[in-house]
This record gives sequence, C-alpha cells and structure tokens, in this order.
Amino acid sequence: MKIKLNRKISILNTPARVICLGFACTIIIGTILLMLPISSKSLQTTPFITSLFTATSATCVTGLSIYDTFTHWSIFGQVIILSLIQIGGLGLVTFTTFFSVAIGRKLGLKNMQLVNESVSADDGFNASDLIKMIITISIIFEIIGAIILSFIFVPKFGSSGFFMAIFTSISAYCNAGFDLFGFIPENSSLTIFYDQPIVLYTIMGLIISGGLGFIVWYDIYNYKKTKKLMLHTKIVLIMSLAFIIVGSIIFLLLEFNNKNTIGNMSLIEKFNNSLFYSISTRTAGFNTFDISSLTEFSKVFSMFLMFIGAAPGSTGGGIKITTITVIAMTVISVIKGRQDTLIMSKKVSQATVYKSISVFSIAFIAVIISTIIIFFTNNFANHLSGIDALFEAISAFATVGLSTGVTAMSNVASKLILIFTMFLGRVGPISLALSLTIKSSKRNKHKIVPEGKIMVG
Repeated sequence: MKIKLNRKISILNTPARVICLGFACTIIIGTILLMLPISSKSLQTTPFITSLFTATSATCVTGLSIYDTFTHWSIFGQVIILSLIQIGGLGLVTFTTFFSVAIGRKLGLKNMQLVNESVSADDGFNASDLIKMIITISIIFEIIGAIILSFIFVPKFGSSGFFMAIFTSISAYCNAGFDLFGFIPENSSLTIFYDQPIVLYTIMGLIISGGLGFIVWYDIYNYKKTKKLMLHTKIVLIMSLAFIIVGSIIFLLLEFNNKNTIGNMSLIEKFNNSLFYSISTRTAGFNTFDISSLTEFSKVFSMFLMFIGAAPGSTGGGIKITTITVIAMTVISVIKGRQDTLIMSKKVSQATVYKSISVFSIAFIAVIISTIIIFFTNNFANHLSGIDALFEAISAFATVGLSTGVTAMSNVASKLILIFTMFLGRVGPISLALSLTIKSSKRNKHKIVPEGKIMVG
C-alpha cells in the first residue's frame, strides 16, 4: 500500500521569502550584538527595544535612532552598526553570492533568480557578473569617498578622523544617514559642515551613486559593448536629475528667509545646502540644518520626495522613482485615451503597471496606519502634530532617517510600528507580501473566471 505524503511547503521556496528572512536574521543578530555591554560606552546592557530599533534602522539603511551613534555606542557598537549598514545596503544575498562566486562555485538557477530578485533585475542579466560589479563599484566609491573626507576630518578631529571618514563614506553610499558627529552636539548630523563644499559634494556624490541602482551602473558599464541604454536606465537618470534640480529650487525658495534653516547663510551656501537637502531627502537622511525648523510646506514637500525615494535595486528606499513614473504615465495614457502605458515611445507591460499601483497602494496604506499609531500613542504626552507624525512614518518607510524629533520621544508602541515600517520599506511591500503568502496552484492560476462589470471614475 502506497502512502501519499503531502508535500511540505518550504519556508525558503521563493526568492522574496529568502530575502525577507535574510534581513530579519541580520537584524536579530545585530540586536543581540548591540545588547552586549561592550557595545555601549557605559559598558551596560542596552535595552532590547533600543537595540532592535537601532539594528533595524542600520540594516534597513534608514538612520532613525533613539540614542546618538557617537554618544551612546562604543567603537565596538559603532563597528557593528557600520557592518549592518554595509550588509543592509548591498544586501545579504549579494555578499553570500559574491563569496560563493569568489571560491569558484557555479550559481544554480535558483541562486540566479535570487540574485536578480534582490537587485530588482530581470532574468536577462548575468547574475555572476552583476554581483562582481556591485561589490567592485561599491568598494571603489566608498574608498574614494573615505579618502576625500579624510582630508577634512583628520586635520579637524585627529587620528579618529580616519574612522569617521570611513563610517561617513559607507553610510552615505548606502544611503543610511548614520554619523559620528554627535559630540558637536548630539544628533547634529552634518550641521557643522554646512559651509564646507568638499564635504557636502562628496557626500552628495556618494548618495547619488548608491541611489541610482546597481542595474543602472551595470547598464552604463556595458554601454561600450551595447551602444545603448535600457529604458529603465534612461528613466532613472532623467527623473533623478529632474527631482534633484526641482527639489533644490523649491527648498531654496521656501527656506530662503528662514533664519532657523538657511536664512542666515550666504547665497552660495544657501544653494549648496538646498541642493544637499534635495538629494538627501529622497533617501539618505543627512541634514545640515535643524529639520524641525522647516516651514510646514517644506515638510510636506519633503514627505513627497521621501515617499518617492531612489531607484529600484539601489541602497535607497521609497516606492522608487520608476514606480511613480509608470503611474504618472499610465494616468497620462488614460487621459489621452490610450489602452497601453507608453514611456519614451515604448510600451510598458500590464504586469509592471499593476505592480507599480500595488506598491504605491500598499506603501500608502502602511504609512497612514503607521502615522495613526504614532500620533495617538504619543500625541497626549508630547503634543505631537499630525504633520510630524506623518513625516516620521514616511521617513521610516522610505528608509530616509530624517526626523523632526519624534523617534527620540516615542514610546514602545511607536517604536515597534516604526521598526515594522522600516523593515517593510527596505524589503519592499510586494516582496514582504509574497513572503507571507502561499503560492497558489497552477490550476488556480489558469482558471477561467467570468468577467464582471464595474463603473469607475
């Protein structure tokens, strides 16, 4: 008699599930290490929630923090945070695959699918070459950034300036927003460098380099062979430049006379800091002035840029610049009476349109729920405004890290929702949703169902 056993569903049967579990495991290990007495300068155990929040923020390259990185954490703790930033920025899959390739192992089909999923590439890319390029280009950018910053930091801070330069370079390239300048004073970020163009432009270059996405760099690298760029690359480059320019102009105009931000700066300093804030706001989280002092309209516009974020397969977060482009062009196509979404005379597949709308919708709902919880769990005790609660929620989801001070005064409930929001923003709404669902059978996928009529608009 044959006994039929039901097939067990493996928890690692999809790339999305592997990626989510990889990030979760990294966060758990980081939390345990940060809780060790050696990780804090006081040599005391850091509370679990604080350690979990910091590990999540570092791994998800966000930058929101409860304790100042320099003031609270020891060198050991800072190295742990930096390691989490590097792993979270490039992805655990990238590192593990790179070491497998380095020792001569061939990638199987599942491994190649996993790599492509982790960097938002399609199956047409050579996973092995892509991984090598990601590691190589990341190391090059981070080393160049660290060398340039060392010329400023070492004369100013002594030998410790070397570590500060390395930490800042990696944090900037990974769009993390963590810094070690909390001694002038706590949570000061880059406010002391508002008048130093070398520091500002170096960090801006690192942020942009990490935020363009590895697929864009791979496409640019192969341009000599192909003599053409993908539609994806063109959209990312054009829209990134547009958002940077428009964002800097709007911030310059809105904050021009605000003495608490850029009002007291010279004209060139106002331009440099507006440009820096426009670039940093979309995903990096560094700031050169007090964010809480922004005008209300500037905060609203900041939230718009944060929500959009960087490019797919990058170190940045947000719904991604290509997502908003596809949605916008879909709306334009509908207005023009077209059946298909067209971008640069190219047809966009319905699957891409559906995914873009899904990402936007899930992200929007997650941000609203997060905002409501943050507001109602803190409002009565800290007189929190709705805009500041929304600002913090979007900053967490888009893994930006800019804060109006909400994180520092949040209670446990708010910290937990921010942790979940950061995690959702880093792994992606669709990836997390897919990792939590069980694949439907092929029979159900191809099942023919009757069409229903619904009136909209």
